[in-house]
Amino acid sequence: METLIFDCDGVLVDSETIAEATLVELLGEWLPDLDVDSVLSQALGMTTANILRHLEALSAHRLPEGATDLVDDAIESRLAEELQAMPGVAAAIAAIDLPKAVVSNSRRQRVLASLATTGLAARLDGAPIFTAEQVARPKPDPALYRLAAEMLGTPPARCLVVEDSISGVTAAHAAGMTVIGFTGASHVQPGQAERQAAAGAWRVIDHMRALPSLVDAWHARQKRG
Repeated sequence: METLIFDCDGVLVDSETIAEATLVELLGEWLPDLDVDSVLSQALGMTTANILRHLEALSAHRLPEGATDLVDDAIESRLAEELQAMPGVAAAIAAIDLPKAVVSNSRRQRVLASLATTGLAARLDGAPIFTAEQVARPKPDPALYRLAAEMLGTPPARCLVVEDSISGVTAAHAAGMTVIGFTGASHVQPGQAERQAAAGAWRVIDHMRALPSLVDAWHARQKRG
């Protein structure tokens, strides 16, 4: 049986613009010598801890104690008030008759809250959720996707993944899965489709309405072997 795996942020929920704005505000105070807007785009898709580690290494300043939790708490507070499901994703989930799972670099409490806030938890109906806390090396390393395949009992070659970030596409592709790149989130920069393809995406879509027919095409290809 094939499994359809969704990333969460930037795929199921349109959260990355909110997260990025929160990071820019906080890091502007903590690391004032950085052009945070410019350097942050290089780190999107990483865990919060890895983003902060990457940016702190570029700065002459040091982050405050507990910076990761401070950032995550601030982001999640805003998400609770502002977060929306990705346009068309609820209908796409309903139209696709495959087992589903979620694989995210965010912490588990954020994923659960995001899905509950947007009503997608009910749509996904108990789909397994895998998050960065479960592995030593999260995306772009393939470990989290390999763990998901193992726990789902689905060979990686029979997993279809929807990802928006280059780190996510890289991770799923390296795990041996087929990847659909998604460029419909509000944070996506020009040229992302080309970057996703270069990282290993099989196809790229810019709206979730295109997902069911693409899943059907992939399923037919799987049956042909």
